[in-house]
Amino acid sequence: MSKLTHIDETGRAHMVDVSEKAVTAREALAEGFVRMDAATLALALSGDAKKGDVRSTAEIAGIMAAKRTAELIPLCHTLALSKVEVRVAPAEGGLAVTARVRTAGQTGVEMEALTAVSVACLTVYDMLKAAGKGMTIENVRLLAKSGGKSGDWVRQ
Repeated sequence: MSKLTHIDETGRAHMVDVSEKAVTAREALAEGFVRMDAATLALALSGDAKKGDVRSTAEIAGIMAAKRTAELIPLCHTLALSKVEVRVAPAEGGLAVTARVRTAGQTGVEMEALTAVSVACLTVYDMLKAAGKGMTIENVRLLAKSGGKSGDWVRQ
């Protein structure tokens, strides 16, 4: 197993020094899923939920979350994001959430994409919980990343 970069030689957590790393184009794609019953899904898609337009609100929440990742995840660097795209789309059994994040920087945007998906899923839950508390947030995961020293990676 490779050495964990956020642990120093004494075993203490620290923020990685990226000052010597090259600035490269970086991108990450993540996904998640909110499983719900048919009636709750119909409500989400109708636009008539008590709290408003579920999909648009969740997409905006995901974008806002990506921009604030460094405030939520203790050892993340603050990044100037050049693009955050969050999509909430109907799928069999619920709503599928994807987030694509881009930057030109010295560290990747995987955490920003995962944070965007997570908060968008939580927003869907919050907006629909009155209609169906049995919803389940599932499979929040990184699908692909590109750029940087470690190169490209795609989930098999």
